[in-house]
Amino acid sequence: MKRPLANAAALLAAAVTVFPIYWMLLSAFKPAGEITSTAVRPWTWHPSLDSFERVIGQDDFGRYFLNSLVVAGTVVVLSGLVAFLAAVALTRFRFRFRTTILVLFLIAQMVPVEALTIPLFFLIRDLGGTVPGVGLNTLGSLVITHLAFSLPFAIWMMRGFVAAVPEAVEEAALVDGASRFTVLWRITFPLAAPGLAATSVFSFITAWNDFIFAKTFIISAQGNQTLPAALQMFVKPDENDWGGIMAASTLMTVPVLLFFVLVQRRLVSGLGGAVKD
Repeated sequence: MKRPLANAAALLAAAVTVFPIYWMLLSAFKPAGEITSTAVRPWTWHPSLDSFERVIGQDDFGRYFLNSLVVAGTVVVLSGLVAFLAAVALTRFRFRFRTTILVLFLIAQMVPVEALTIPLFFLIRDLGGTVPGVGLNTLGSLVITHLAFSLPFAIWMMRGFVAAVPEAVEEAALVDGASRFTVLWRITFPLAAPGLAATSVFSFITAWNDFIFAKTFIISAQGNQTLPAALQMFVKPDENDWGGIMAASTLMTVPVLLFFVLVQRRLVSGLGGAVKD
């Protein structure tokens, strides 16, 4: 009796989760007349690609798409590298304030993004005069901001994966003459790779879907705008282009799905934990 109830609950949860995605796809393929019609139907007999053609035909849409890829890809690479090295330091070495640093990582996750937007705006503005490529209206401002927000979670998660790697394996390699660098990149790094897959998905989605920082930091250089903020081009004062919004949102989900497919094998193996001694 419990199993059918659990299956029914799982199906209901899946339906609730998938329904907004289905409605987004449906609205993207609906003709304009059906989208604005008062007779709402969860299907269409006349699918159309007009909304996608309008989106792809927009000036600089490809540039916005590329900007988002650059920001998200850079954040994934840098956060993964820094998180791995920091996790090794926190796991394998003993030093003062180590526990304090871990607690600070948790506290950093509790602060709402909205509360930090204005202070970060002034910080990025001031950094623009001293650090090239990190001021307002630059992609560097988005990279460094998302890196700061994704690192606490990434380090905390990577710490568990690195700690699960048996120290005996590393010690055996050191006894055989391997250097600390060799042990780090040829033994610890491959064994902790599932954790990197998990953290990279989080970092990529966070940077890819960002709207508030892109809208706050990119003020006048519209060529450096990212895709979520560029969706406003379909919001009109008199009438919103819902077909264009849904089509652009559909195109936005494609890189996320592709990235997830690329890392899903390591992600699934990471959910089972790392190696055991």
